[in-house]
Amino acid sequence: MMTRWLPFPLVSLGLCILWLLLNQSIEPAHVLLGALVGIAAPLLGRRLQPLGYPRLRAPLQLARLLAMASVEVVRSCFNVSRIILFADYAKVNSQFIRVPLTIRDPYGLAVLSCLINMTPGTVWVEILPEGHELVLHVFDLQDAQWWIDTIQTRYERPLINIFETEAARGDPA
Repeated sequence: MMTRWLPFPLVSLGLCILWLLLNQSIEPAHVLLGALVGIAAPLLGRRLQPLGYPRLRAPLQLARLLAMASVEVVRSCFNVSRIILFADYAKVNSQFIRVPLTIRDPYGLAVLSCLINMTPGTVWVEILPEGHELVLHVFDLQDAQWWIDTIQTRYERPLINIFETEAARGDPA
């Protein structure tokens, strides 16, 4: 019964606390309204997960991946800023490239999409279904193979370990 009304108790508690912080008050009416928001939001959001909720198989690896991606975002910010401010626009080589992917988990692909789109100078365009290739736009492409290797090793491989089971990866059980 508890999981039916509170499918994610920590999310509900966090939403209630956030409501109270935003209103800067702990009056009974705000506590009640915060509790209602905390209960209603996860219940209403449950329908947005048609595949169920993802199961993280390696949460520490996810933390390392997010830390590494954060460093990459900052580094890319400086590189893109330098190109915009100081580079000769005629020498900027903006290109589309194709990156073959082996990850199939929809949550892993969503995280990969977020990581790529968060990084300045890169945009996830689409996945070509016939070869399961990612079409990626790079603001200033110098070496296409470097981008392919980077996405496959730094991002895709950890995401496969985090989201996919051994059976889905084709590994022996």
